[in-house]
Amino acid sequence: MLSNKKIKGISKTKALLIGQASGLVEPFAGVLGCIFAYYINSILPFLLSFSAGAMIATCVSELIPESSKTHKTASTLWFTLGFIIMMILDVALG
Repeated sequence: MLSNKKIKGISKTKALLIGQASGLVEPFAGVLGCIFAYYINSILPFLLSFSAGAMIATCVSELIPESSKTHKTASTLWFTLGFIIMMILDVALG
């Protein structure tokens, strides 16, 4: 059983309950997302490609900061070229 010992001002029981309560919205949001995806089925590929592009841009600007600070244009072009080659190989060999 959990002891009621406090860690940084919050008891373990309260921390557990708050964590469980924060996860209660996930099933409802999942069902809502499925319903939403059903009704926007025709534009879903465009929305997913937009989100993938946003994720790639985030990876380039946040995870590879050294390459995007000094030679921003060149590093962006080389990254884009590498991504295109990767996608061509994926389609051709996959």
